Amino acid sequence: MARKGGGFPGGAMPGNMNNMMKQVQKMQKDMEVMQAELGVKEVEASVGGGAVVVKANGNKEVLSIKINPEVVDPEDVEMLEDLVLTAVNQALKAADDMMTSGMSKISGTMGMPGMF
Repeated sequence: MARKGGGFPGGAMPGNMNNMMKQVQKMQKDMEVMQAELGVKEVEASVGGGAVVVKANGNKEVLSIKINPEVVDPEDVEMLEDLVLTAVNQALKAADDMMTSGMSKISGTMGMPGMF
């Protein structure tokens, strides 16, 4: 005969399970707040001694790309493409690292380090 309430007598969760659920809900809310905060923070990557500078946010969206006019050489477009590609990848990695670091702080408070 099946029990009501998911297998717990009287349908109530034991105290430890109830506390754990509250912690999970708090962590979920903290994660949402952290994601919103990190989404507006910016990171910047610069390559070629400042020849190309890329800004991105915590949502991994590229916000701007600045190219020093001195590196624009119509005879060597490949170099400029490489600089832009490298700067974009570095900015997105920095944004990812920022998000991972922020989320690790939250998961660590629940005794689950390295969850993110």
